[in-house]
Amino acid sequence: MKNVRNYAGAFVLTFVMLAGCQAESESSENNGEETQTQEEIEATVELTQNEGEEQVDEKEITVEEGTVLLEAMEDNFELEVEDGFITGIEGISAEDGEQKGWIYSVNGEEAQVGAGEYEIEDEDDIRFDFQSWE
Repeated sequence: MKNVRNYAGAFVLTFVMLAGCQAESESSENNGEETQTQEEIEATVELTQNEGEEQVDEKEITVEEGTVLLEAMEDNFELEVEDGFITGIEGISAEDGEQKGWIYSVNGEEAQVGAGEYEIEDEDDIRFDFQSWE
């Protein structure tokens, strides 16, 4: 009877240890999957003035998938932001009373959402143009 208890105890202990190792292994695998899903993507950001007449700057940027444009701009350019809107880039902003602002387009099409909402996609061609909005 004592031997049966010893075998049963050893069996339960072994089972508990194996279950713990399995849980740790699955956790490690899940962490590896999370890291792999955060791919880096590349995009081009061009800064111009007066509907493209004057180029200010151009950069190839690399960001993690799911990054919003406003965050990428803050990481790569000197920005002035008011109430979630970009009012100045690289020291260029409207003078008092001037009806000018930064308008952006993605892949040649005018943006439909603000820079704080747009998620950058791989190979995006993004242009910010400082122009009159009269």
